[in-house]
Amino acid sequence: MSLKDRISEDMKSAMRARDTARLSALRLLLAALKQVEVDERKVLTDAEVVAVIEKMLKQRRDSIQQYEAAQRQDLADAEKFEVTVLKTYMPEALSEEQLQAAVAKAVADSGAKGPQDMGKVMALLKPVLAGRADMGKVSALVKARLAG
Repeated sequence: MSLKDRISEDMKSAMRARDTARLSALRLLLAALKQVEVDERKVLTDAEVVAVIEKMLKQRRDSIQQYEAAQRQDLADAEKFEVTVLKTYMPEALSEEQLQAAVAKAVADSGAKGPQDMGKVMALLKPVLAGRADMGKVSALVKARLAG
């Protein structure tokens, strides 16, 4: 079963259970997926679905910061719930050791010599780590590895 099919089935389950908050979050996710499919005129693969979810998670985290800064805890809590729903469809996150190993392997495979080769290393890492690691953190690890 594809990830998109699993999300659709979960939405149906939420409807049957009358879980309106979860249903709303899943409908938002399916609408975003459908929008990308219509825009790009293709059926999304699981990796592309993960990329859309990752983008939505980033948007939610930004919204949470804004709402908390504006003292709107009710809205922040709603966004936090959506984050928990979205996270259930993300692949398992990598540990720190696994991240370090992936960065070391990518640096070795790309033949990177210094900071100017960061793009090559990130190009190797992005498809492997998408959805499994914070790419900002990965970028910082690569930068540190290439600088030292």
